[in-house]
Amino acid sequence: MTMQSAAAPRPLISPLRSLYERTVPLSYAMVRVAAGLMILPHGWPKLLRGPEAVIAGFAQQGFHPAWLVGGLILFNETLGGIFLAAGFLTRLCAASIAIEMAVIAWGFEAQGYKQMEHVLMWSFITFALALGGGGPYSIDRKLGWEI
Repeated sequence: MTMQSAAAPRPLISPLRSLYERTVPLSYAMVRVAAGLMILPHGWPKLLRGPEAVIAGFAQQGFHPAWLVGGLILFNETLGGIFLAAGFLTRLCAASIAIEMAVIAWGFEAQGYKQMEHVLMWSFITFALALGGGGPYSIDRKLGWEI
């Protein structure tokens, strides 16, 4: 995540090099925090309804095993979002959220909805975060390990 690569372009305005070198790692953290926090408004109402209601809702929609689907979605959209924003268990949480968003996008496409672009975009962003890990400004980095 640094601009130290031999293939990195040379800034047209040379004094900007030091600014870019300091801010590129910060930009990655900003994307990770935004992705994590953007999912919380989807999980909060589910959390307020309670796990039993969420699981029952997924069972009624035909998802089986409903306890697993409901539990994963409840985790992803609450703790998973917080963990992703903080950079804790980043790869695991980002991958799980990416899969959830891809499945939702596929469901939108199957139903003929045009709104799949939003969740597909978040699927790709969280997949990229799963590949990149927590980055330099993360709890994972502070702990010195990641999944």
